Amino acid sequence: MADIQKLETITSQVRRDIVRMVNSVNSGHPGGSLGCTEFFVALYNEVMDHDPSNFQMNGEKEDVFFLSQGHISPVWYSVLAHSGYFPVSELATFRKLNSRLQGHPTTHEGLPGIRIASGSLGQGLSVAIGAAQAKKLNGDDKTVYCLMGDGEQQEGQVWEALMYAPHNKVDNLITIVDYNNAQIDGAVDEILSLGNLKNKYEAFGWKVLEMDGNNFSNLLSVLAEAKSLLGSGVPIMIIMTTIMGNGVDFMMGTNAWHGKAPSDEQTSSALEQNSETLGDF
Repeated sequence: MADIQKLETITSQVRRDIVRMVNSVNSGHPGGSLGCTEFFVALYNEVMDHDPSNFQMNGEKEDVFFLSQGHISPVWYSVLAHSGYFPVSELATFRKLNSRLQGHPTTHEGLPGIRIASGSLGQGLSVAIGAAQAKKLNGDDKTVYCLMGDGEQQEGQVWEALMYAPHNKVDNLITIVDYNNAQIDGAVDEILSLGNLKNKYEAFGWKVLEMDGNNFSNLLSVLAEAKSLLGSGVPIMIIMTTIMGNGVDFMMGTNAWHGKAPSDEQTSSALEQNSETLGDF
């Protein structure tokens, strides 16, 4: 059984890392990162079968994860570091010249845990489907996970991929949509409404689940259910409701913090709200 208190402590530390990383270079995307913190902590600490000590680009014989919405790199970098992929101290190099921790994940510097460059929205699901098919062809029974944003669903390539996966019975794939109804220019419903996303995915032939991305009990339960449905001939889609900026009161529920760095005073407030620590970088 998962130790929820331990996961909460890790979450507090990751939130601290996010605001400190973005504040230190006055650049980055804290809102979506904070909203997805519980998901990343659950995925890397309880759900995925992965080996931080022996990272291989091909991900053979282990679960692999692809982040399509690459702008929320701060949360991913923090969780990767605390999972043992690279030193936590390297978080201090975020977005700096010659750093492996660029604003959007890249592969040319060989950062363990990162298998594709991402941030050009709409591409991640296609890559994840390809990786899932490769695993099936190689007789590898491990799972592929992919996280997309809700605003990203406005990209045409996403819908091509959504048609392709069920047609080809890509049933070793769990895709998650971070649904916080906030994108850079405003509310998703106002910019370009997605309508009934669940019905649309189901019409394309996906098995659709829903979960609260900021609640560990629900996260772990729904992800376990998703894993139980693998191998059934259809890909799995989870619509994950989150709160933009979760855990930092002045950032919560607004797109204003999609890509804005907090001031020193605001950072201090955010750190006070997330006081549990594993040791800051």
